[in-house]
Amino acid sequence: MRNKKWTLDQIPQQTGRIAVVTGANSGLGFFTTRALALKGAKVIMACRNLDKGEMARQAVINEGVAVEPEVWQLNLASLESVKRFALKFAAAGTRLDLLINNAGLMAVPYDRTEDGFEMQFGVNHLGHFALTALLWPILSKTVGSRVVQVSSLAHHFGEIRFEDIHWEKSYKKWGAYGMSKLANLLFVRELTNKLAETGDKVIVAAAHPGYADTELQAKGSRMKGNQLGAVSMNLLNKLVAQSGEKGALPSLYAATAKDVEQGAYFGPGGLMKLHGWPVPDSPNKKLVNNEVAGKLWNVSEALTSLKFKV
Repeated sequence: MRNKKWTLDQIPQQTGRIAVVTGANSGLGFFTTRALALKGAKVIMACRNLDKGEMARQAVINEGVAVEPEVWQLNLASLESVKRFALKFAAAGTRLDLLINNAGLMAVPYDRTEDGFEMQFGVNHLGHFALTALLWPILSKTVGSRVVQVSSLAHHFGEIRFEDIHWEKSYKKWGAYGMSKLANLLFVRELTNKLAETGDKVIVAAAHPGYADTELQAKGSRMKGNQLGAVSMNLLNKLVAQSGEKGALPSLYAATAKDVEQGAYFGPGGLMKLHGWPVPDSPNKKLVNNEVAGKLWNVSEALTSLKFKV
C-alpha cells in the first residue's frame, strides 16, 4: 500500500459491477453498501429484516446514487433462507463481482439457529460458508470477482471447539464470538489453499474493522433486556470507537483495491489496530493454520450438508 491514508475517494469506479453485502442495513454493512453504490455498483442488500433494509436502502438512494440498491431477504440463521437467496440470485443474474460476508452477531445470549447450530457460530461462520458455496458457481465465472470475509481482532482469543462445536457443555458468549471470528479466517485460509490447487481466479480476502461504532456492541445487552448495558456500550462507542464509515474501509480496500493478493488480510493501522486507515495485517499464526483450517472445512461441509466445489 503506497498511500497509507486510503479513503473512500480512492475506491475505483464500480460501474457495471454487482455486489452482495450481508447485514447491509446497519453498521459496517450499510457504510460498505453506500460506498460501493456511490461508485456505481449495483448492490444487493442481503438483510434479515426487510423493513430495516428498506430504510437503509432509501438512505443510500437519497445520496444520489446512479444505480439504486435492492433489498433481498437473507437470514443467515437459516440454511433454508440461504438456499432461497442463492437460488433467487442464480435465477436473476449472470455475474457476481463482490460477495462481502459482513453480517454478524457479537457476544449474544445462548441461542440456536433454525438448524440447531450455536447462534454465533451458525450466523457468523456457517451461514456465510453456505452462502459462499452456493454462490461460487457464479463467482467463479465472473472475471475479477472477489469474496471478502469480515473477521475481528477477537479471533486472537478464539479456539475451535471441535469436541463441543455448539457450546452445549458450558457457554461463554465471548469465547463463542472469538471462535466464530477465528472460523472466518480459517475459512479464508482453506479456501485460499484450495484455489492455489485449482487455479481459480477468484480473489479471497479478509478484513477487520478494529473498534468501530456500530450497533453490534449493544445488541447482546438488548437481547437480554439490559437497557443500561446497551446505553453504556453506546456511550463507550462514542468516546472510544472510530466511526462505522472508517471501520468499513478495510473491507472496502479488500474488495476494490488493485494490489490485493490472494488470502490477504486488512485492518486499521493505528494504535493497537483499533483505529486508523486500512493497512495489511496478519492473523494469529498459531491459531490460523492449515491443519485446523482443513478440519473446519470438512466439519462445515458436514454441518451444512453442502459440498463446496472450488
